[in-house]
Amino acid sequence: MDFSIKQSTQQKLDTINQFLHKEIFPLEKLFLSHQWQELFPQLQRCRRLVKDMGLWAPNMPVATGGTFTNLMELALIGEVLGQSPLGHYCFGCQAPDAGNAELLHLFGSDEQKQQWLKPLVAGEIRSCFAMTEPHTAGSNPTLLDSSAELKAGYWHINGRKWFTTAADGADFTIAMVVTDASARKHRRASMIIVPSNTPGYRIIRNISVMGAQGKGYFSHAEVEFDNCIVPEDHILGEAGSGFALAQERLGPGRIQHCMRWLGIGERSINISKQFLNQRKISSSQVLAQQPLMQAQIAESLAELAAARLMVLQTAWSIEQNGFQQSKNMVSLIKFHTANVVQRVVDRSLQSLGGLGMTDDTVLSYFYREERAARIYDGADEVHKIVAAKQFLSS
Repeated sequence: MDFSIKQSTQQKLDTINQFLHKEIFPLEKLFLSHQWQELFPQLQRCRRLVKDMGLWAPNMPVATGGTFTNLMELALIGEVLGQSPLGHYCFGCQAPDAGNAELLHLFGSDEQKQQWLKPLVAGEIRSCFAMTEPHTAGSNPTLLDSSAELKAGYWHINGRKWFTTAADGADFTIAMVVTDASARKHRRASMIIVPSNTPGYRIIRNISVMGAQGKGYFSHAEVEFDNCIVPEDHILGEAGSGFALAQERLGPGRIQHCMRWLGIGERSINISKQFLNQRKISSSQVLAQQPLMQAQIAESLAELAAARLMVLQTAWSIEQNGFQQSKNMVSLIKFHTANVVQRVVDRSLQSLGGLGMTDDTVLSYFYREERAARIYDGADEVHKIVAAKQFLSS
């Protein structure tokens, strides 16, 4: 198992890191103060620069317009981009578009790829993914209530979803809905592409998450399908394959989540480091000289290093053995890394005192937004049960 980084990959990582410091970090003030009208044009400028550098869409194959090489390199890129909440968006590999693009690439028809995949990878349109529902258990997609009935060559879709990330301004959604209620539980649901201008589709609201509602891509919506009618050929893959496709989408995507969280942890500890080294607590001492602060830094460094090795080992295993043989490892890194980043961000915020609670740094955003890391894409409890059951039965 060799985790050494190729020189070409390291050069790419260095270039991305420099771009973040020069172009993206300065935009975070606009982001944190919700100055959307000023922010979005600047983000588009950054995206054009990234395309000019040949670093666009590192998660997608070259044939689709991306720059993907291998999963290990993508994981390392995700770690660097994770340092900023704007990083993945500026490089065209942000969720939920990244997962949707991968689904369309793997399972979409030629017509779907031409209409939706091509402009999605190019960053010309945006998308969202509607699976979680207000009144059913989000960790068990076999219990979905939203439905689609096929009548005379058209799907009639009804239901309500929420935490549909980036629905505000999206051009289409991939909706996971029940298409055969009498089928086996893992064959009940399908994924259907619903253009946002379809009559009956509407955004009810952008959900306020811990006091922040967000806008555009940076939001989570509650959406309604009220007798939305789309052609039969808008189904993604075959009928009844929704659960299997969801695993394809969510599984490898957890590598990217984990590496992004590690980037968040590294940015957080560096913000703490800068503050501790300049904050005077007496005429002759700075806060960094306090043993308590040093101990907290050491704990964060150790936890990040250990989690990083776990995630990279899992990425390596997926490349060597495939996702199915690595599922248990994916469950382990999902709940473990989510908890690590929460502890690291919490320590970093604590070290800044009152400043950490403000939006003068990105720490408060990380603290409230990434609390959800232990819930979305499978709650901690679910992944722990899955990992333990697999181990005990092997």
